[in-house]
Amino acid sequence: MAVKEATNPIAISARLGELMVSLGMLTYEQLHECMDLQKKEGLQLSELVISKGYVTPEKLIEFVAQQCGFKFMRLNDRGAVKKDILQRIPEKIIRQKMILPLSFEDEAITIAMSDPFNVMAVDEIKITTGLKVNVVITPESDLREAIDKAFGTGADAKKALEDIKSKTGDGGDAVVEKATPGADEEEEGVTQLSKEDEVPVIQIVNLLLARAIKAKASDIHIEPYPKYLRVRYRIDGVLIEQPAPPKKFLPAVTSRLKIMSNLDISERRRPQDGRMKLKVDNKEVDVRISVCPCAPGEKVVMRIMDSTAMNLDISKLGMDPENASVYAKHIEDPYGIILVTGPTGSGKSTTLYSTLHTLNTPDVNIMTAEDPVEFLLPGVNQVQCNAEIGLNFAASLRSFLRQDPDIIMVGEIRDLETITIAINAALTGHLVFSTLHTNDAPGAVTRILMMEVDPILISSALTMVVAQRLLRKICPECKEAYEIDSQWFATVGVPQKYISQTPKRTLYRGKGCENCAGTGYRGRMGVHEVLEVTDEIRELISQRGTSMRIKEVAMKNGMICLQESALRRLLSGATTVEEVLRVTGCRF
Repeated sequence: MAVKEATNPIAISARLGELMVSLGMLTYEQLHECMDLQKKEGLQLSELVISKGYVTPEKLIEFVAQQCGFKFMRLNDRGAVKKDILQRIPEKIIRQKMILPLSFEDEAITIAMSDPFNVMAVDEIKITTGLKVNVVITPESDLREAIDKAFGTGADAKKALEDIKSKTGDGGDAVVEKATPGADEEEEGVTQLSKEDEVPVIQIVNLLLARAIKAKASDIHIEPYPKYLRVRYRIDGVLIEQPAPPKKFLPAVTSRLKIMSNLDISERRRPQDGRMKLKVDNKEVDVRISVCPCAPGEKVVMRIMDSTAMNLDISKLGMDPENASVYAKHIEDPYGIILVTGPTGSGKSTTLYSTLHTLNTPDVNIMTAEDPVEFLLPGVNQVQCNAEIGLNFAASLRSFLRQDPDIIMVGEIRDLETITIAINAALTGHLVFSTLHTNDAPGAVTRILMMEVDPILISSALTMVVAQRLLRKICPECKEAYEIDSQWFATVGVPQKYISQTPKRTLYRGKGCENCAGTGYRGRMGVHEVLEVTDEIRELISQRGTSMRIKEVAMKNGMICLQESALRRLLSGATTVEEVLRVTGCRF
């Protein structure tokens, strides 16, 4: 709970802080530490002493209430509020203002609140009821529990759960096992969900997770808006809207997810990141969670990492034969840097894991620095980076060089220090793999040059750059053929060699069915652009040649660009025109 201080926060904090020291709640050292942070970060003393763990929220609010002349009360020490008292203030206002009416007598109403300085809430109650308002202060946790008890969330949540199920068909097979209250964390940090129904909110969370995993979604988005809640799954790279519970369940759903991922449920003003393990149908699934405060409430995004769905067969990456040949040749190099580029969710991790799996033999020492470790490879030394303790990619790389490695994989090249160490490692006889976020393979060179790296060093160390995207595949259950004018291909820049001499060309699309949830697509496949750093390309890099010039020379020497690789998938009947244009984003 954050206490809103009415005037100058530093002055008030100083006075309150001295009182807390005199009462033995803080030491002088703790007070001065928090006040120094207050000046630097602009936070209030109440926030800092709680975040540091020096004082609990309950003890702090009791202390503030006493100092400000308010009566302090623990609501769990009293009985239920009478219905006639509750009816004097609308439920909407009670939940919005976080207050609870307790009693009424002599033209005055007594309310409980957790923020003694929230005078606007008090004024609104006065206007709404026309009564004098007496205030008692209680911890926020007590207040929320009492409000839920007074108005009941169980029946509403159960109704919301049934509503979601009805909109998505029979939900019985999709409800995963529920986490037993008070026993969420089991052996090895795995959260065990049971099939029994005890808490409807838990069931809502379980249903959202279960349906996402069943649909093979990579991400779950829970997004608050002023009047409603939106839930979307990213399936095959595209966000698809799903049935969502009412907006009023957002705090309960968010708190449940925070508990499952060991986050601070009381913190609603700062972003938080966590992770959890679930067991769904006897299958373990890792879930990364990110909570971000927005104006209407907290937005939650969960990344689902199903290691069982990852195929580590390098031959199944879907490269064109020409690209596969170049790639297979250079991953066997004894040294050099190999980069895999593409946006988030383009399959870079799968490509790298498949490559390391192929190279992982008893006579090779492989070390990786990742953030996070998405998949455990037996026989590979994988390090989880942690910026909070100074273990970033650069620090990990420096440590690796003292561990006698043969092959090194760095999760991402983010700064000058990381790329410098990676280049030094490559030039001293190590094979280094890493990723970059660029639009195409030649763009990786420009990106590194922008980090102010000597172009001579880049040309000496870099051996290959792979750019990749993922295209959705047409659903085989509802696939249908149709004809298109062959001249259309010429208008969008398709190379002449791919243009049919017949007036019409047969292509394919998905009509939409139950198998693909009406999208017409099911599953994805990779398209790649493999830039081999030849002597001619090295010379261009040394001269700071532009990415356009590098691409021009590479394609002249036989490189297949992303657009051409996607075009081949289209003409083979594996995907659609719309999908190719969506993913490649430009003319052929």
